[in-house]
Amino acid sequence: MPPYESVILEKNPETHIARLTLNRPERLNAINRQMGMELADAVENVALDDDMRVLVLTGAGRGFCSGADTGGMAGGQEQGPHSGERSAEEVRRGFRNAQRLILGLQRMEKPTIAMVNGVAVGAGFDLACACDIRIGSPAARFMVAFVRIGLFPGYGGTWLYARALGSIGKAAELLFTGDFLEAEEARQCGLLNHLVEPDRLEGFTMDMAERIAQGPPIAIRLAKLMLYKGMEFDLETAMQMAAAAETITLTSQDHQEGVAAFREKRKANYRGR
Repeated sequence: MPPYESVILEKNPETHIARLTLNRPERLNAINRQMGMELADAVENVALDDDMRVLVLTGAGRGFCSGADTGGMAGGQEQGPHSGERSAEEVRRGFRNAQRLILGLQRMEKPTIAMVNGVAVGAGFDLACACDIRIGSPAARFMVAFVRIGLFPGYGGTWLYARALGSIGKAAELLFTGDFLEAEEARQCGLLNHLVEPDRLEGFTMDMAERIAQGPPIAIRLAKLMLYKGMEFDLETAMQMAAAAETITLTSQDHQEGVAAFREKRKANYRGR
């Protein structure tokens, strides 16, 4: 595992859980060029590690992610995808790393959980929405932000928001106004799966991650695949794909173990085979 400077990647082989922490707390974990590259690399690292079954994404300090670092925007001091001294084509190509990151999270076969401990703004909002499950504390606040500085959401937000919120109308409101979405409303509209007190956030999130990690990896990975791909299928195609996926699980060792554990009234020991 390569050394990282702006993120922390921890893997627990006993629980099969990987934890990825954005680690620029002095900037509320704003994403600069280096962090973006490290995040994308770390996500790919976890995706390729067969021993990891769940990824938990969070931020160090009091924020989840305050978005793209403004130092890399037009007029800023750093080189980033929004830098004003680059050609339009260079700027477009600069988003390739953002695409690696968001697509890496959304396409990862393993379940991903965003542990939202504070503000999730702009690209940070997109990161949270790219995860499968979101758990937050009352400090969690979400904002599109791009519209406030004359930008289009370049990290996939126009695709992600409506799906995560379950409403094109609410997504449109946030996209067009740049208003904050507070934690309680985020829970009510389904963006947050759970809203828990700050002192319980980590324990609650890791407990859910452990319960998922103890489940049958093959069945869960196929379920995630079909959950997202099913949005693109008609019902007949979805049923055909379900038959293929169920055939894989029916012939797996994990299924045999699950049935045996049920009959013997014990906890199943799934191995992903």
